[in-house]
Amino acid sequence: MKIFVGTDHNGFYLKAKLLDYLTQRGYATEDVSAKELDPNDDFPEFAQKAVVKIKSSEDTDPRAILLCGGGQGMCMAANRFKGIRAAVIWDAEEAKWTRNDNDSNVLCLPSRIFDKPEKTEEWKQVVDTWLETPFADAPRFRRRNKQIDEV
Repeated sequence: MKIFVGTDHNGFYLKAKLLDYLTQRGYATEDVSAKELDPNDDFPEFAQKAVVKIKSSEDTDPRAILLCGGGQGMCMAANRFKGIRAAVIWDAEEAKWTRNDNDSNVLCLPSRIFDKPEKTEEWKQVVDTWLETPFADAPRFRRRNKQIDEV
């Protein structure tokens, strides 16, 4: 599994922690965000970069983790692309269901919530659950995902 990580200025510092964590866990990653903090950058650019990478990847299960202040902006930008199922997730229970039922391939994290020392274990649990939960692949779930792509 290849994981593309993108963030705007709001998630810049959490991104470094996330990339370290994913590398320690043995995941292949690619940072598609700015290499230096730019308080004037815009999240749509990085959402697009990550999604384009997913769509052109030869990996069998490419995914992205996107960070911005509330997670919503990244999610909205990513979901503009056919075949992308991005979800803003704030706890492990939601992470499980968005993978199991919706086969989400983009995890959007709210850095305003998670970029605090006391929240480290929470975001790690969200990431682990999202990465480790398989898609149930039930006919109704496949049907619904197809309907989304037809919109």
